[in-house]
Amino acid sequence: MRPDGRDAASLWDMLQAAESIGEFTRGVSLAIYRENQLVRRAVERELEIAGEAARRISEGYRSAHPEVPWRRIIALRNFVTHVYDAVDDERIWRLAQNEVPQLAKLLRGLTPEPPPPDSPQDRPD
Repeated sequence: MRPDGRDAASLWDMLQAAESIGEFTRGVSLAIYRENQLVRRAVERELEIAGEAARRISEGYRSAHPEVPWRRIIALRNFVTHVYDAVDDERIWRLAQNEVPQLAKLLRGLTPEPPPPDSPQDRPD
């Protein structure tokens, strides 16, 4: 099933969030992650964005792609957002190191290429 416009935009948001998490944590040890509030908060924010984007994906598209852990992504977003004082830094760091790269790979395969900047659909009528 090809994504419609909203699904495609949400997939792009999820992919960008996953790739940002990879950038933010590349070469970062758990000790550094724990000490660096800026990196921790940036990763948490990207998890929120990925979860909100996953929530916006249509049920039909989610059902057609059970290989993506949609509910886990949304649940993590809800936890980080609403139970922020109980976030386990080590768990988030492990997730960023192990699961987010796999998610990014899945999303790359599902995300359509954006139209070129000068395509007719980008021009006003």
